[in-house]
Amino acid sequence: MVSRSYSNLLELASGESPTFREKKRFSRAATATGVLSELDDDNTNSVVSDAPSSISQERVIIVGNQLPLKAQRRESGEWHFSWDEDALLFQLKDGVDDDKEIIYVGCIKEEISPEEQEDVAQTLLDNFKCVPAFIPSELFSKYYHGFCKQHLWPLFHYMLPLSPDLGGRFDRSLWQAYVSVNKIFADKVMEVISPEDDFVWVHDYHLMVLPTFLRKRFNRVKLGFFLHSPFPSSEIYRTLPVRDELLRAFLNSDLIGFHTFDYARHFLSCCSRMLGISYQSKRGYIGLEYYGRTVTIKILPVGIHINQLQSILNLPKTVSLVSDLRDQFKGQTVLLGVDDMDIFKGISLKLLAMEQLLLQHPAARGKVVLVQIANPARGRGRDVKEVQCETNAMVRRINKAFGNEGYNPVILIVSPLQFYERIAYYVIAECCLVTAVRDGMNLIPYEYVISRQGNEKLDEIMGLSPSDLKRSMLVVSEFIGCSPSLSGAIRVNPWNIDAVTEAMDSALMISKMEKQLRHEKHYKYVSTHDVAYWARSFLQDLERACMDHVRRRLWGIGFGLGFRVIALDPNFRKLSIEHIVSAYKRTKSRAILLDYDGTMILSNSISTTPSPETVAILNSLCRDPKNAVFLVSGKDRHTLTRWFSSCNKLGIAAEHGYFVRPNQDADWDTCISVPDFEWKEAAEPVMRLYMETTDGSAIETKESAIVWDYHYADPDFGSCQAKELLDHLESVLANEPVSVKSGQNIVEVKPQGVNKGIVAERLLGAMKDRGTLPDFVLCIGDDRSDEEMFEVITCAREGPLLSPLAEVFACTVGQKPSKAKYYLEDTIEILRMLQGLANASEQAASVANKQVSLTTSCSN
Repeated sequence: MVSRSYSNLLELASGESPTFREKKRFSRAATATGVLSELDDDNTNSVVSDAPSSISQERVIIVGNQLPLKAQRRESGEWHFSWDEDALLFQLKDGVDDDKEIIYVGCIKEEISPEEQEDVAQTLLDNFKCVPAFIPSELFSKYYHGFCKQHLWPLFHYMLPLSPDLGGRFDRSLWQAYVSVNKIFADKVMEVISPEDDFVWVHDYHLMVLPTFLRKRFNRVKLGFFLHSPFPSSEIYRTLPVRDELLRAFLNSDLIGFHTFDYARHFLSCCSRMLGISYQSKRGYIGLEYYGRTVTIKILPVGIHINQLQSILNLPKTVSLVSDLRDQFKGQTVLLGVDDMDIFKGISLKLLAMEQLLLQHPAARGKVVLVQIANPARGRGRDVKEVQCETNAMVRRINKAFGNEGYNPVILIVSPLQFYERIAYYVIAECCLVTAVRDGMNLIPYEYVISRQGNEKLDEIMGLSPSDLKRSMLVVSEFIGCSPSLSGAIRVNPWNIDAVTEAMDSALMISKMEKQLRHEKHYKYVSTHDVAYWARSFLQDLERACMDHVRRRLWGIGFGLGFRVIALDPNFRKLSIEHIVSAYKRTKSRAILLDYDGTMILSNSISTTPSPETVAILNSLCRDPKNAVFLVSGKDRHTLTRWFSSCNKLGIAAEHGYFVRPNQDADWDTCISVPDFEWKEAAEPVMRLYMETTDGSAIETKESAIVWDYHYADPDFGSCQAKELLDHLESVLANEPVSVKSGQNIVEVKPQGVNKGIVAERLLGAMKDRGTLPDFVLCIGDDRSDEEMFEVITCAREGPLLSPLAEVFACTVGQKPSKAKYYLEDTIEILRMLQGLANASEQAASVANKQVSLTTSCSN
């Protein structure tokens, strides 16, 4: 495999200058597309990540489904473009350092004809630093209205695909369209990226496989992803047929952002249950170790653009509308709801609560008004129409039952409102109700709080003196992303109509002083955690997450959407069988240490008995008088004795080195002296308690140790129980000469000082005592317990235990971070390599026998 650390060899060899560096006119060929397979594996897999850059300025490439632009065709037929100041992607620029350039990549809402695309692309690049991705309408419909809105959106909002309206049967053609569009976005990023300097920030679930395409093209790309929607629990997410592909695509990012801990926790649980990847918290950061790379998880809700909102509050038309609304609702208390007209916003539940409030509190009739602003739904389909019909019917019913001439208790506004109009309703509303049954973030409460802070003109209209403290009230659903940050709000379960009704009544009856205190608390948070703060914090963490890119050696492996990058130490490389056999042949005193589980046999194999082939290889190595061969295992000595009874000269270290035997004729010895094992009487009852309460776990009692194994338990529960057990055992055994350690799905208690490194020290020391300094050392292992052996033989180079010219080979199984300097892919390669060494020994023995025979024949 060619290293990705070499840059654009093919381009340089051909004399071609690197592409995608300078500003250029885009050809339409770059925008045309067909449906791609998710296993598309073109030549981008072989192009490196650290191509030379002609751009020294750091840039942030922000990638979203839509560019933050407004497009309008003038009467002359020309397109006119302007910034969409309401778009989050435009607002976040306030959090980007002034010395960084921002480039946007995304679609345009309006359809641009193929003949105009080239000119429009150049115009947007020159004037707005935007790179448009032109998606054919049919493909876009399958991608956005098909896969995004039909499969991902309901699922991410916790809806199981039980009916066609909620995803239904998985449509692979929609998935292929989704992959194709993500590939188009990747191509657009590649046109402008300088991978050594630029940061790429991808937004939301529309582009979840984009990180894989970018990481495949540029292994060192500095890539962040923020998910603006909820992330469902593993029980719901696992129903998605392409669940693994999406998770692995997420993990090709360096930093993944979520609005709340709940969403992040669900993602981490999915990684644990479906990919077997656990997370760790270190110095306040949550990280996932993924093939040597640390993928950082960030939890921070987005904020609003306060300056923009305050400027709209100052507009004369806003002030005028506030005055009109004040007169319209004079003598009435306004409750306000602002929601999209879709199945997750809970409008009908809110209306039922309002109806119940009017039933239970007749005094509120004529005095309390619910103004419900219903924004157009972003999706389309039968479910949207049903919500519209239900909402209209409920409003008519409530107004008919409780309204009278000049008074309607519910005012439903379905026509689209401009931002200043919505702000005006915020200003006059005594309470804002956000009762969505599931929502990613929802910034309506934040906008309401800032609007209620007002200004001098609005205070005058609302009849407030300069000394009056501002006040506001919020009733928010527990299931929206902003809920955890609004600690002064009344939180409700929107499905509980009685609770929502009670919250609405409390919001009306609560004292002015209490409303002022709650408002001050919310205003302090919202005003300091705006969109600029969010963007700045995310980009700072992205820089921190990418700091070690330069010093790591990266290898890309896998095909299609299974592609991932392995980050390795620069000195870590694959062990060449030819190289080690050559060294083996020219050396005369060899020490060979071999782990068993995961090395000589597959770690997940049902049968753990060694194969005849394995035993034959070990016997062949042991017969060579130049070799001292040790099998170092965590298994008990009786099992190992039975399995390797035919290997007379094989040294065995059982139970991680506690028991040691240099050959079959020798007695078992212990590596350290342990006066007693009375601590087992305290440890075993504790472990048994956790075994009985953790289905799928078991206890393995050895002569020197006791192990709690939870391989077959629920991953999350097992991990949680393991942490508790570790703390419990450390407390119970605090005064005992033992160490309590956690490993891969185990918690083990063993005497202090017992580890595989002692076996390596003992073998090298014994060979030195015999006057034969090893000039060849081979040590192979696959897990954390073998790292002590690697460390001992590596450090032995500096000491008296090895020949000054000794060749040392510390080899781990698989490409992963390790103290070993070499790796082989799997057990098959390990056995092939050992067979090569055994063949070399047999050839040397054959030559020696021939020479002895020839010498004997000549002497006779």
